Amino acid sequence: MENSQQTSEPPNFVHQDEIWKAHIKIEKDSGESWRKNWGFLSEAYKEYEMKSAQLKMGLQPDLRVRPLTPPQKQIQVGSSSVVPLTSQRFIGWRSGSSCLQLEKYNAVHHGRRSFLKDLGWSPDACS
Repeated sequence: MENSQQTSEPPNFVHQDEIWKAHIKIEKDSGESWRKNWGFLSEAYKEYEMKSAQLKMGLQPDLRVRPLTPPQKQIQVGSSSVVPLTSQRFIGWRSGSSCLQLEKYNAVHHGRRSFLKDLGWSPDACS
């Protein structure tokens, strides 16, 4: 079934050719502008491919995974004092002793600094 919008006039080949030329010109110009604006990505990709090929071939032995260190060598905890008799005293009984050298939890101070103030920007610089 033919399209109902077609007319009985013959197609204008010159006009269709001009439209095709305009489409080709837009494609060419956009390719050149992409290379100018985003061409650095293709260079970065080539560098990435070269590095990954070197890693696959094993040319960089310094990037091998080291064997894991056992936790006994990293963490040292001294002996603890006598276990408290009540559950009320049981909470935090090991952290209260200074000889055990455990972390002590203090008040949280996160979020009091402003990234914008550190940079010297006005508060409405980012929205």
